[in-house]
Amino acid sequence: MGFFDNLSKKASAAYDATAEKTGKLAKEAKLRMKINENKSDINDLYKEIGRKVYEKHVREENIDIKSELEEECTKIDVLSAEIETCLKSILELKDKRQCEKCHAEIETKNAFCPKCGAKQPGAEVLNAEVVKHDLANSEIEPDNQEEARIVEEEVSGESVVEETPTKETVTENDLERVTEVMAVETQEESKKENE
Repeated sequence: MGFFDNLSKKASAAYDATAEKTGKLAKEAKLRMKINENKSDINDLYKEIGRKVYEKHVREENIDIKSELEEECTKIDVLSAEIETCLKSILELKDKRQCEKCHAEIETKNAFCPKCGAKQPGAEVLNAEVVKHDLANSEIEPDNQEEARIVEEEVSGESVVEETPTKETVTENDLERVTEVMAVETQEESKKENE
């Protein structure tokens, strides 16, 4: 019976995952259709505005944008706002967001945009909560406990004790300094030998 129970649970989980993905795809398709409809309506409004302006030009009349075209411009503003809302909803369905600076599509958890490098607002809080959650719910090996403590202190804003460099934290500058020191020591040793 255990085999059939496991099989039933796995099938149920697979069905739920598929249903969720299908639901997201259907919502995204509806949102994209709405965006396309709004873009078509905006193009129609552009044509109407152009027609009115041209008619005034032919009759050699001055056009007053405030009084004669305000209705169309307001409709375009409303449709553009709806398009923006739909785009944000689509990004939320994909667990993504838009970069504040370059408007690239990025992961929600990213603290920095991979395209332009701009810092993303709100990402620090999300990452801090994830790190705290991970630290609280994970089994930390003895070698990594100090590292985990330092990360937790950085996240909480407390002072962090400087750690001594290890193999993993040695930078190119450190290597250059070591090379220079070794070169100076070698020169001093050769001078002593020559004397």
